[in-house]
Amino acid sequence: MSTRADQAIAALRKGHDDLSALVAGLTAEQLTGPSAADEWDLSQVISHLGSGAEINLEAVQASLEGRPAPEFEFNKGVWARWDAMSPQERQAAFPPANERLVRAYEAFTPEQHESHKIDIGWMPEPVDVGTSALLRLTEFGYHDWDIRAGLDPAATLAPEAAAQIADRVEGLFGWIAKPANLDGRTATLLVRLTDTGETLGLNLVDPVTLGAAPATADGELSLTLDAWLRLAAGRLKPAYTPADVAITGPISLDDLRAVFPGY
Repeated sequence: MSTRADQAIAALRKGHDDLSALVAGLTAEQLTGPSAADEWDLSQVISHLGSGAEINLEAVQASLEGRPAPEFEFNKGVWARWDAMSPQERQAAFPPANERLVRAYEAFTPEQHESHKIDIGWMPEPVDVGTSALLRLTEFGYHDWDIRAGLDPAATLAPEAAAQIADRVEGLFGWIAKPANLDGRTATLLVRLTDTGETLGLNLVDPVTLGAAPATADGELSLTLDAWLRLAAGRLKPAYTPADVAITGPISLDDLRAVFPGY
């Protein structure tokens, strides 16, 4: 039976293979062209994913060797090295760096998926392999979209990544949702995912929460799973919003963009 860890690692592999092929074919002009991430060109998003792969791999290796998680100074050194690379150097360095991380996750046995713990440094306590892989997949999935949307505004999240990210999107709310941007207004929205048939309840209070579909709601937000996940991570700006996104009630789409400004 496929476990959460199996699914997250398989999605990391698919995402790596697809993005590596895309990155390899980018021209010098494309590498320095805009991404969908504010203030970053494509090569800078690639750099962020490459440095993140190295930092995650160090945490995985430390857990296997019984060493403490890497300290912040280690992270700073990795970021500085990638920041100093040229766009073409980032293009060349990303595939092997991310391949090493994906292979490290693939090397865990089914037994380790349940028993092994990884200290990733910023969580309250070490997490299991599935959680660690899913956290990396969330970062990877959104930044993969940042690259693809820089080339094609109609790009969507990779389906295999979106299916996994959906299970933890509420976990992002604690550090990215800004209910204060509603200036004291509150509301409960019925969120209707048009492609999956799922309905949810989005409670725009402080803190913002996600739950079961409410019996009564102040309004309704209708959109695909992809658009919902991108909205929750600040990636549904007007240029990247599908025409079929619809909202009713006292809260506008711009209000939701203010609540979820992204990162």
